[in-house]
Amino acid sequence: MSKYSARSLPVHRGPAAWSAILGAPAAAQELAGDLTADVTIVGAGFAGLAAAQRLQQLQPDAKIVVLEAGRVAEGAAGRNSGFMIDLPHDLASDDYSGGGDDRKMIALNRQAIAFARAAVEQYQIDPNFFDPAGKVNGAASAAGHAHNVSYAQHLETLGEASEMLDSQQMHDLTGSRHYRSGLYTSGTVMLQPAGYIRGLAAGLARAGVALHENSAVTGFEKQGGAWQVKTRRGTVSTGAVILTVNGHLESFGIERNRLMQLFLFAAMTPELDADALAKLGGQPRWGVTPSDPMGTTMRRIDTGQGGNRIITRTCAALRPGMAASARDLTRASRVMQRKFEQRFPQLAGTEMQYHWAGHLCLSLNSVSVTREIEPGVYSGCVQNGLGTARGTLTGIAAAERACGHSSDITRHFDAEDKPKRLPPQPLREIAANAILRWKEWKAREE
Repeated sequence: MSKYSARSLPVHRGPAAWSAILGAPAAAQELAGDLTADVTIVGAGFAGLAAAQRLQQLQPDAKIVVLEAGRVAEGAAGRNSGFMIDLPHDLASDDYSGGGDDRKMIALNRQAIAFARAAVEQYQIDPNFFDPAGKVNGAASAAGHAHNVSYAQHLETLGEASEMLDSQQMHDLTGSRHYRSGLYTSGTVMLQPAGYIRGLAAGLARAGVALHENSAVTGFEKQGGAWQVKTRRGTVSTGAVILTVNGHLESFGIERNRLMQLFLFAAMTPELDADALAKLGGQPRWGVTPSDPMGTTMRRIDTGQGGNRIITRTCAALRPGMAASARDLTRASRVMQRKFEQRFPQLAGTEMQYHWAGHLCLSLNSVSVTREIEPGVYSGCVQNGLGTARGTLTGIAAAERACGHSSDITRHFDAEDKPKRLPPQPLREIAANAILRWKEWKAREE
């Protein structure tokens, strides 16, 4: 193809709360003028920064440029719930059990976690932003509890430990009487995602990576022996391009009509005062994913992660245009307020300080697009809703492929099929959102 133009640029609905609660970052360094590089990475999220880190490991003398459309940690990387999960977490299943080689995927996820842990140590990232606390699948109904029992049995067949919590233990943990049971697993790392990503970006910059924010790539093309990457105010002449833009891969004309552009929604309380904390009870940090993947995720953080706050995440919408609407966010905000008050009636009336949408990208057959697109152009995209661990893996794989390096990670992605073609529009959007609403209704207690 040799020439790629961005048909659209990232659009974010609502603030990136995880970044906002950390305070304003240092001033952005926008690309202005013309640069040269050995490798240019487009996107500074989990995948892009993992790619930069792996490139430095493999080619310490390489000149690496990272271009981010907005500010670091204010895109998708700062809009997730911060669960870096090691175990099977298939969002298309009833109970997260995977449909493939789960042992292999667990091993890869743990490689991603170890890679991130090494970055925390190397770049002296605040350990509060990388907390190996584990997580709980919370169940509020008999059906939810049955999902947990099924998942626990699946984990047992894999030789993986879990612990079933009763309603009192769930209350002692969360302060909520909503849950009848929970399934605790120890391997998940609870991130302050913006804190981790900011720390990783700062560490890479100190190590010599040139990071330019507010520098959206409008296109790139082959000219002579190099790729010319263009932004609003500058260009980079580079030997290789690594695209780590998740669903925005489609903006560049790659895998068009094969990627599902999904939005999830979240809300965060103001910092809870002493009176609210006394009413709440429970532990200062915890993360609860719903036993049904279409249920409601809840998380509590403390002062080490940006204040004593509770985060609620629920509702989903498919938007092929890659932008959630104001109406989407308004609807989700009402639902999230109701879900919050169901779980914490002692805090009823607490108005959320932040509401936002986060962009996910999935494929029908749950594969990524992590491969060489054409000579000199590599992709580490499509994380299927698992952006922290899977994004780290796709970034590593893209960097390794660009260097001609082979590993368990690259071999895993090399073996994946192409994404399946999606139904045509407008059927795709209408049918998908109808199915999402139906699944939300089925999981309403969760």
